[in-house]
Amino acid sequence: MSDLQQKIDATVAVLKRAASEFTQVVFANSLGAEDMVLTDLIAKHAPDIAMFSLDTGRLPKETYDLIQEVRQRYDVPLAVYFPNSELVEAYVSQHGINGFYDSVENRKGCCFVRKVEPLRRALKGKGAWITGMRRDQAVTRGTLEVSSFDADNGLQKFNPLLEWSNKDVWAYIRQNDVPYNKLHDQFYPSLGCAPCTRSVTPGEDIRAGRWWWEDPEHKECGLHVSNGSKVAHGTGVQAVSSTSLQASRARIIEIAARPGVKQIETA
Repeated sequence: MSDLQQKIDATVAVLKRAASEFTQVVFANSLGAEDMVLTDLIAKHAPDIAMFSLDTGRLPKETYDLIQEVRQRYDVPLAVYFPNSELVEAYVSQHGINGFYDSVENRKGCCFVRKVEPLRRALKGKGAWITGMRRDQAVTRGTLEVSSFDADNGLQKFNPLLEWSNKDVWAYIRQNDVPYNKLHDQFYPSLGCAPCTRSVTPGEDIRAGRWWWEDPEHKECGLHVSNGSKVAHGTGVQAVSSTSLQASRARIIEIAARPGVKQIETA
């Protein structure tokens, strides 16, 4: 048995374990290469796991093309969650349409409005969630665990591809004819919102194109950052990034509480 097949079998086992041990398991599909591997494996081996994606409102065209392709190819429905429009309007009014370039705090505030708040809605009432995070993706993900309790969202979190390499991911995609974002062919190994993602040059870290104007230790959007321990889940990222995130959250929540702005749940 090849090393890749062993990893496939281990991943399928994690998916089936999650589906059997928890009710309402959901897969947060970022539509990156890793998550397309999980999309294919879930559709084939664990179709009871629901899938959702976050449309931040600033995704590249190629990502929208892939959303449509996933819906046409796979039987597992792909739900799409959108940001709260009042919060987006409030953020833009205060910081400007591209205010996320001005500071880490502003950028994380934008990520909170466009990603974290919709994620909270997507995970509400669920028993467990699944991500495509890999250990070697970034310095902020070095000590992740395959399964751990996500205290911030109040449910179990699984990272089934934790030990996969980038080479493993692309070998699976090629061997199984899995659809993928065509920006990968243009040297975009890691994908996010269009204004915050650039292509990389040979030899650069695969996440060098994400928020390229920031230091590597700040490069998380808040989806995988713990407030209670002030570290990214299992990663040991210190309080500098999560403190900025907390400040951004507090600021946006304060904006949301102003008269005329529809309230959202923040707990």
